[in-house]
Amino acid sequence: MSEDQRAALQSERLRWTVRHCYENSPFYRRKMDALGVRPEDIRTIEDVVKLPFTDKEELRENYPLGLAAVPEERIVRIHASSGTTGKRTVACYTRKDIDDWSEMMARCFAYAGVTDRDRVQITPGYGLWTAGIGFQLGCERLGAMAVPVGPVGSEMQIETLIDFGSTVLVSTSSYALLLGEEIERRGLRGQIKLRKGVIGSERWSDKMRARIEDLLGIETFDIIGMTELYGPGTGLDCHCHQGIHYWDDFFLKEIIDPVTGRQLLPGEQGELAATTLTREGMPLLRYRTRDITRIIPGQCPCGSPHPRIERLLGRTDDMIKIKGVNIYPGQIDSVLSKTPGLSSEYRIVLRREGGRDSMLIRAEAAENTAPDHGELAKVLQRAIKTQLGVTAEAEIVPFGGLPRSEKKTKRVIDERDV
Repeated sequence: MSEDQRAALQSERLRWTVRHCYENSPFYRRKMDALGVRPEDIRTIEDVVKLPFTDKEELRENYPLGLAAVPEERIVRIHASSGTTGKRTVACYTRKDIDDWSEMMARCFAYAGVTDRDRVQITPGYGLWTAGIGFQLGCERLGAMAVPVGPVGSEMQIETLIDFGSTVLVSTSSYALLLGEEIERRGLRGQIKLRKGVIGSERWSDKMRARIEDLLGIETFDIIGMTELYGPGTGLDCHCHQGIHYWDDFFLKEIIDPVTGRQLLPGEQGELAATTLTREGMPLLRYRTRDITRIIPGQCPCGSPHPRIERLLGRTDDMIKIKGVNIYPGQIDSVLSKTPGLSSEYRIVLRREGGRDSMLIRAEAAENTAPDHGELAKVLQRAIKTQLGVTAEAEIVPFGGLPRSEKKTKRVIDERDV
């Protein structure tokens, strides 16, 4: 499609979504009426700014199925978030929604170069969480062989990698690192047939990515998604690794100012908001994802017509305010990635002493090096001050001195209210 044809398709699907919301969702009818917006007011994608925002708290307030826009007999499945930061958010799906989700997941695998000759080892959990079953849907849609191991111990994961000859690993970045280091420790690299890694669920640095690729001998791909927007599979970086493609025939995405809600221009950094374009069971209008990124102008060198966003910097609710400076963990990631002598692992420890906040960066030295930890700490301190404009303490620990995780790694430890 040409750019005009894609915009026309998006506009058509946006009009359908808005009418569907207004006619079938009491929640959205109330929100639109409060703004004085009618379905006929939405003609093109430029009119999306007239629509109300939706946030996570509203999903929680309408738990469990208050945002459903179809009769219950049309809902064939529900999923829910883990609820680690509050009440679970629930998503419901019609048969068409499941079919659309499987198409998005299959695209992600295809963009990663996965084919029907691959064996895909799926390590995330199954059940109410979207991850495991979402990846399996994509495998089956593409025709690859799913190896649905789930969140078992590393012994079973490594045994399955070897016995089944898995060629693609699906996991969090934290678990990919843990597996890679364990495989290296046991000297099993020669028995592993992996060639690709589809990694998601948490933000990970370029240095961590390089470490995982080196340990496992694979090319990795960054996949994004969240329960509220089907689950994993809303986008993936291609082999050019110059941003994450998102499926603009299923979503209308915009970048907004996280404080004012004003829509920003392509290239400007802000909060990602997403409007579903084909979803029946639980359509969302201008859902505030809290992810910080930007839309990358221009076409990717890979030739894909699908637009790109930058790899996620962090989340608005992850923002750290120290001495009047706003910092995201992704910015610390970036500093560490540019500092020689450090591994990919770190923790940010926030403390309050004498009524004043302080920040300690505890970082690991790189493997097979014997640096002067005191001097390396000073180098890191200077880099943080120069690049982020904030003074932080730094502590260097030996390689392997920070714990690994089979799930998501907790990077920020806030001791200020303990």
